[in-house]
Amino acid sequence: KHPTTTTRHHIKFHNSSGEQGYIGCNASSVSYNTNSDYRLKENVDYTWDATTRLKQLKPARFNFIADADTTVDGFLAHEAQAVVPEAIIGEKDAMRDEEYEVTPAVEATFDEEGNVLTEAVEAVMGNRSVPDYQGIDQSKIVPLLTAALQEALTKIDSLETRLTALEG
Repeated sequence: KHPTTTTRHHIKFHNSSGEQGYIGCNASSVSYNTNSDYRLKENVDYTWDATTRLKQLKPARFNFIADADTTVDGFLAHEAQAVVPEAIIGEKDAMRDEEYEVTPAVEATFDEEGNVLTEAVEAVMGNRSVPDYQGIDQSKIVPLLTAALQEALTKIDSLETRLTALEG
């Protein structure tokens, strides 16, 4: 427990370029921060068609197989990947090899005099191919949503101005 209300960095994330973000908290909230300083960026473009891209997203309602009783709103990762690739980790239908225990190891057993009754048996291991599931960071979709809403508000303002002029 810390006596201060300023944000403290509890988990920091680094790569070869330095710190990339952190999870921090203060007296009342937790924050998940990714570097976003303008000095880290180039080729900044404010003029792109967010509405067209937004219309390509396919929000859906579904349940996860492991939780059939809970319906949630979200996206299928491979569908969102076509529109906002930076929000998706992994590839559609990817598989990975996994080692697994076919039969467990068995310890040797001994009688009262210490004689071996059954020999120890090492575990038998195998390899299998398992799904390497895609993931989504839905927060990466927020800039697209914001830009599309701004475009919609600009159109609404323009239509209201035209309507007022026609009524006047």
